[in-house]
Amino acid sequence: MRLTHAALLLALGAAGILQAASDAAKRLDDAADMLTDIMSAPDKGIPQDLLDKAQCVVLVPGLKKGAFIVGAKYGKGFMLCRKASGVGWSAPAAIRVEGGSFGFQIGGSETDVVMLVNSKSGARKLLESKFTLGGDASVAAGPVGRTSSAETDAQLHAEILTYSRSRGVFAGISLQGATLRPDDDWNRQMYNADLTNRQIVMGNTRPPATAEKLIHVLDKYSSRK
Repeated sequence: MRLTHAALLLALGAAGILQAASDAAKRLDDAADMLTDIMSAPDKGIPQDLLDKAQCVVLVPGLKKGAFIVGAKYGKGFMLCRKASGVGWSAPAAIRVEGGSFGFQIGGSETDVVMLVNSKSGARKLLESKFTLGGDASVAAGPVGRTSSAETDAQLHAEILTYSRSRGVFAGISLQGATLRPDDDWNRQMYNADLTNRQIVMGNTRPPATAEKLIHVLDKYSSRK
């Protein structure tokens, strides 16, 4: 009986690990599909020139609101940064997003979130063990459209521009107060090693096969060569 019980626990544990790994792979595909949808929308996406200039990109598909406790916001996603050469993108590092103000978003909804990190100093700050938007770096709602001609002075000087999409509406929106942390579990599952987010995006870490689609989409829509 004890052996059977132990075997069951091991099986359940293994199933949980496999499910978590599967979730990470699915989330990478979801991030690629999200960015494709946003950038394919005529005159409604992220300005091309801003994406081209971005040092790093944070993609969080399906951030949940009110999923755990009243008023809570929680999501998992990935950050990728430019390679040191300036050509191409790093391997993805897993992140968790918690809290923050989401303006017009209302209870129970899921929201896709995109962040553009405009400076190397902003990228370095984002790689800390805990990072707060608006606290550790300046943040502003990003302009929407094919060009950034609608930028305000605040947007021009912000280290991070933020966007969200909920129920088909895509807009720049403030994520003031949201915190970002590394997701060590997903990083371990993707790379089979204990790597920090800094090692992943600033080093020469080889992307997992499951990230090929996302990196291809970023290469497609970011014209810096």
